[in-house]
Amino acid sequence: MLDLLARGPLAAEVVAVVSQRRSAGALLRAEVAEISTAWVPFGPYRDAPGGRVRYERDLAGVVASFEPDWILCLGWMHVLGTAFLDRFPGRVVNLHPALPGAMPGRDAIERTWAAWQAGDVTSAGVMMHVVVPELDAGPVLAVRAVPLTVDDTFDSFEARMHDAEHELVADVVTALVMAEQPGD
Repeated sequence: MLDLLARGPLAAEVVAVVSQRRSAGALLRAEVAEISTAWVPFGPYRDAPGGRVRYERDLAGVVASFEPDWILCLGWMHVLGTAFLDRFPGRVVNLHPALPGAMPGRDAIERTWAAWQAGDVTSAGVMMHVVVPELDAGPVLAVRAVPLTVDDTFDSFEARMHDAEHELVADVVTALVMAEQPGD
């Protein structure tokens, strides 16, 4: 996001970066850029009665304190339920490295590669979708195809997937921001 905003005029700003992992590179980069950060680990809630719901409510409170227009899940590896999503209806967007309906959840790039190697898939891509409580199943905002070629290695495929993710985030964020701009 910071790279996107540095490229040119876009009436948007990153108001905060929130992570479950204290060691997340995004937190360090935000701190260097003097952007607010928050670390909200799931661990303390994991085994507590009602812990998941309490975690999501607490996380929603932290996120709401920054007053975001949109919440972008870029590398967020925790399924968000209604305790969080109801606080931001239709405003939580996720980046997922797979085509709609394919490879939900973790390790999608690795699983897509393995399925291609086995001859089970012929296409790949990345998507951004509105987050719903079901895993990677919300309404799709945009898709970017990533071809699989016989010359690929896993590393070259993964690099193209990440490039496609960066391009897709830029396109979707620009569209979201532009849709909220007053008309001329």
